[in-house]
Amino acid sequence: MTTDQILSLAPALAEFLAEFADCFGRSEPYEHLRHYVRGQLSNLQRKSVEPIALFNNVAPRTLQEFLNTDVWDHPRARDRVQQIVARDHEDPKAIGIIDDSGHPKSGKKTPGVQWQYCGRLGKTANCVVTVQLAFSSYDTRFRTMLDTELFLPESWSNDRERCRNAGIPDNVVYRPKHHIALELLDRGEANGVHLEWITADIWYSEKPDFLTGLEQRHRRYVVEIPRNLRGWLDNPGAEPRYPARGVEELCHHAKQMTRQQWTPFHIKNTEKGPMVWKVRSAPLSVCRGGQVLSGYHLLWAYDPLHPDEEKWFLVWDPLEDKLETWLHVAFARWPVERILEDKKSELGFSHFEVRKYQAVMRHLYITMLSHLFLARRTELLRGGKPGDHAEPGPRRRQRVGQHILV
Repeated sequence: MTTDQILSLAPALAEFLAEFADCFGRSEPYEHLRHYVRGQLSNLQRKSVEPIALFNNVAPRTLQEFLNTDVWDHPRARDRVQQIVARDHEDPKAIGIIDDSGHPKSGKKTPGVQWQYCGRLGKTANCVVTVQLAFSSYDTRFRTMLDTELFLPESWSNDRERCRNAGIPDNVVYRPKHHIALELLDRGEANGVHLEWITADIWYSEKPDFLTGLEQRHRRYVVEIPRNLRGWLDNPGAEPRYPARGVEELCHHAKQMTRQQWTPFHIKNTEKGPMVWKVRSAPLSVCRGGQVLSGYHLLWAYDPLHPDEEKWFLVWDPLEDKLETWLHVAFARWPVERILEDKKSELGFSHFEVRKYQAVMRHLYITMLSHLFLARRTELLRGGKPGDHAEPGPRRRQRVGQHILV
């Protein structure tokens, strides 16, 4: 946004930021929050501390202190974002999207930095990785970042002196990314956010304890799975008489799939016309932890225009919704992830240039806050209103902040 555009939004931004006033003990850091958000919403090419400070005509050192040492409650601000989503954007069929992001960095002092896979670059690089939870209305018209957490590699976790030098508390230790994802779900639920469906990519579906964790939390899910995930398309019993087979082999050879008619599923309209994939589905049993588990469904989809492009999805849905719903959740992940990635890039999600853990987390949480404001303004420009996605809940339109939700 240009300076004039940001100024035109000043009343709306002031009202929005007032929801976070009680996260700050003094007026100065609260004012710096406004500076930081204005900078992130601007058309600055680089949205780190120095250019944001200069954009707001404040000393860079002032904003550095705002991130590093000023006293304010950034976890409370993170929780407030979630409380606002729960209050104003309640949706009985909301979708939670789990993903992670790589943030390329130079040097060795940024908390959590090491050579590891960076999804942003599509290769191994020196980077910091964060795990994200996004919220999407079922129709995907409203989507925003809901939570994020720094992934601390084992090399860091095992070197507590290095951690202390970076300001990483002793209770922040290595946890696998899929365990962090479950923690984010728990935190959102504690703040009143309802997510009816969870979706994630292949990396997460390959972690049996992640799927078990979702089921223990009664989270219905549709996750993409690798072609070699093994199972049975019939009920093999507790002691199968024949081994499980990969889902690709099952889909191409098992009669439960080959004797079915294809179901067309419209994904979206494009400039070249409608994008329609064809789908088959069947009940699936899987082996996990030495046990045969039933109650799943396998979705097999392919693009008729590119027949070699196939995808497989695992569905866990004790309520047995319709195939159309499962496919909607499955294919919602890509557009939501792409749009969220665009917004994160616009707001400078990866632009932090700090060496202390608290500063990194404050930058990430403020970006979430800015993202929510941007998502709400986008919703208004479409002609809707924040909170108009679904049936009204008992907490709709109550103010959070000085008056916490009850």
